Amino acid sequence: QVQLVESGGRLVQAGGSLRLSCAASGRTFSSYAMGWFRQAPGKERESVAAISWGGGRTNYAESVKGRFTIFRDNAKNTVYLQMNSLKPEDTAVYYCAGERNGLGSLEERRYDYWGQGTQVTVSS
Repeated sequence: QVQLVESGGRLVQAGGSLRLSCAASGRTFSSYAMGWFRQAPGKERESVAAISWGGGRTNYAESVKGRFTIFRDNAKNTVYLQMNSLKPEDTAVYYCAGERNGLGSLEERRYDYWGQGTQVTVSS
């Protein structure tokens, strides 16, 4: 079992950058694909980015391609989401999730473990 804790969310101005972190407990982190998802007020949760268990495969939602980067450090049991050129529409609660032996899918239903989320607010 994996427990996930997100951090790094805060208020930032449009055009700015932010790095989110998701720290995982447990010794099997390296066998989990990790994903980032977000939920804006009044909207359904949507996928943002995902990375395979080994880190060799990444996937991004069209809305964040070229602006966001997902990467992981298995030695630190942590996955990151580097967000650049932030827009007000990126405002949401960001969640990380883990899928055992996953390949980095953007399909939410594949993920078994979820963090509590971290709030990102982008002001215009």
